[in-house]
Amino acid sequence: MANPLAPHDRRTEAATAVDGPWQDPALPPKERVADLVSRMTLQEKTAQLYGIWVGADADGDGVAPHQNDMTDPVDWEGLIPRGLGQLTRPFGTAPVDPAVGAVSLARAQETIAAAGRFGIPALAHEECLAGFTAWGATAYPVPLSWGAAWNPDLVAEMACRIGSDMRSVGIHQGLAPVLDVVRDLRWGRVEETMGEDPYLVATIGTAYVRGLESAGIVATLKHFAGYAASAGARNLSPVRSGARELADVILPPFEMALIEGGARSVMQSYTEIDGVPSAADPALLTGLLRDTWGFDGTVVADYFAIGFLETLHKVAEDRADAARLALRAGVDVELPTVRSYGDELVSAVLNGSVAEELVDRALSRVLLQKCELGLLDPDWTPLPEQLRGAGPEQVRDMIDLDPPENRALARQLAEQAVILLANTGDTLPLSGTGRIAVVGPRADDALAMLGCYSFPSHVGVQHPEVATGIDIPTLLDGLRAEFPDAAFDSAPGCEVDGADTTGIAAAAGLARDADVCIAVLGDRAGLFGRGTSGEGCDADDLALPGVQGELLDALLDSGTPVVLVLLTGRPYALGRWSDRAAAVVQAFFPGEEGGPAIAAVLSGRVNPSGRLPVSVPRHPGGQPWTYLQPPLGLANGVSNLDPTPLYPFGHGLSYTSFAWEPGAPAPQEIPTDGSADIELTVRNTGDRAGTEVVQLYVHDPVAQTTRPDARLIGYARVPLDAGQEARVRFRVHTDLVSFTGVSGRRVVEPGALELRLAASSAASDVRHTVRLRLTGPERTLDHRRRLVCDTSVESEKAAAPARG
Repeated sequence: MANPLAPHDRRTEAATAVDGPWQDPALPPKERVADLVSRMTLQEKTAQLYGIWVGADADGDGVAPHQNDMTDPVDWEGLIPRGLGQLTRPFGTAPVDPAVGAVSLARAQETIAAAGRFGIPALAHEECLAGFTAWGATAYPVPLSWGAAWNPDLVAEMACRIGSDMRSVGIHQGLAPVLDVVRDLRWGRVEETMGEDPYLVATIGTAYVRGLESAGIVATLKHFAGYAASAGARNLSPVRSGARELADVILPPFEMALIEGGARSVMQSYTEIDGVPSAADPALLTGLLRDTWGFDGTVVADYFAIGFLETLHKVAEDRADAARLALRAGVDVELPTVRSYGDELVSAVLNGSVAEELVDRALSRVLLQKCELGLLDPDWTPLPEQLRGAGPEQVRDMIDLDPPENRALARQLAEQAVILLANTGDTLPLSGTGRIAVVGPRADDALAMLGCYSFPSHVGVQHPEVATGIDIPTLLDGLRAEFPDAAFDSAPGCEVDGADTTGIAAAAGLARDADVCIAVLGDRAGLFGRGTSGEGCDADDLALPGVQGELLDALLDSGTPVVLVLLTGRPYALGRWSDRAAAVVQAFFPGEEGGPAIAAVLSGRVNPSGRLPVSVPRHPGGQPWTYLQPPLGLANGVSNLDPTPLYPFGHGLSYTSFAWEPGAPAPQEIPTDGSADIELTVRNTGDRAGTEVVQLYVHDPVAQTTRPDARLIGYARVPLDAGQEARVRFRVHTDLVSFTGVSGRRVVEPGALELRLAASSAASDVRHTVRLRLTGPERTLDHRRRLVCDTSVESEKAAAPARG
């Protein structure tokens, strides 16, 4: 076998019959691809439309739905002479040292290129939901924490680092971000989302796309569309959303990430909407995505989704029929491994049941992406640029997927995502002296910090004999480092789930003997029922898992002040304890640096600045509910059930205080195609630095269709030193207040509007209201409308502290 560390020149190996303009990098990519397609056999064409999952098997626990019954044996040596579209998860299937993995991937690519007539390597993809899902790679906070930080720039920086790490070992495509908007908090994959508001999800998700793409990695938007709106919050269940919910809530994040972010790939959803599976929906994957939005990248199947057309949805009679439906709809690549797009598709084309033009359409998109990535160039080499020319030992020394700068960024994001929900009597920050009881099943468990798609939780748990690969301090570790003068006692009290209460009494005893008790409760991330949060880990209701509620009751009965710290993948109902806990802190799986980050917030060294990306319910039932409710969905006198959350979307407290003062008056009237500048000044009136998050909501008093009482259309993080002030300006174009009207088209209609400057979505947190009237004719909009609210923050010099 050729040395994978040496340059590979396919011109010395390619047969004369396949030489042609497609090899010339000076030609336009579309011209090169058209020439290459014309030279390929049908088997060579279809081979570019599927992946192979090396190392996956049909035994044991899987990391994809129905992996065990959907994975067929693959004849690697028999398949690769045709070529190969994708390599599935070379780093995310089993623990592999990054250097060994980089060399192994290079050798596999060398083998693939040498076996086929055209010498085309595969495109290698990986998961990267909360960091590169590889052994030894940085485990960042989960996307729900990105939403809690309300900081797109920091998320973009994280994504760029993730992408750079992936590129450093030969990966081309990342299966992230998840742009699903939470519609039911019981859904297991809430941790993978960025929240319950489409504007927050869109802006944070688009920032992630920009960061990943800036590193040269193809970002893949998922799950297109409606996956998080599944009936009953059951994973992979039907969706019964109406057309307006789809247009105004579910689709906008995808639209922004494509148009503003430049994502080059989309993954279709497992779900079916109104009886039509996404993988077989040409109106969604071709009509909307390509014809309307102008997307020209690749659509990849969620794992086994094409097969599910036959086995789960029952709209295809066999594998070939599933291939026909998916190709017609616009699914270009079958993942994770070949099942329908191989020999079955070849036979279907030959017998006339599938038009070869559909194969060519998908093939052209796949090859165009490979061309843009340099995989069709004659001087392509299997190793990333920075490793070329290095020997195997040098490669080992050059690859570090968890360097200090990654950890520093993971810490910063984790700190900004911690949310102080309640702080009765200013219990926090803690003094850090005396005796502290740290109690709960999440207090001293490193995996309590990680979400379902982190490598240790997703893959590592199946390999207990292998070390974690990264350092993950627990919260107890972080507290001991943060408070060196305190004495600590710790006990789990109970398990995350299960019914065993025998440890509760001992834990309550530690609390009674302490000066303060920190109760650390929450979730265990897992897959398909192996956790309390994660893919396939859906909840009956929003009560704390297991007997953790009983443990908390016992701790609160101890008479010692209790600080409740939640490490979860979703919010849980806290109304039962809201008046009894001294303080409540929420962290959504904050990553490998989460323990020290939370400890820094508890000590006051870091002032909390996180804000809720999802509402926290008062009661465990009454779901689904999000803040995007029309008047009929709010509390009223015709039902005895009150869905009002305990803590609203956007809520979060600080250790300092802020004053908001309105700026220059906004115009009272603007045309339906105009804009208005909304200004205010925010001043830190406390004695320590802190960050306020200014939120801008629109309220439409009367509209042709029912509208949410409030809807987020802009926000700004405003960091301020003590005494410092900043001017915040939002330029609100009327496009931002558009909605889907009675006609089914997006409109801006004349009439009264309220723009609310608020600290959360709750009416009680509105600081200033700007009332204006839109004048002129009703406007109809399309995807070329403005999607983002222009925002600026201009800080003034801090004033001298007042002296009493």
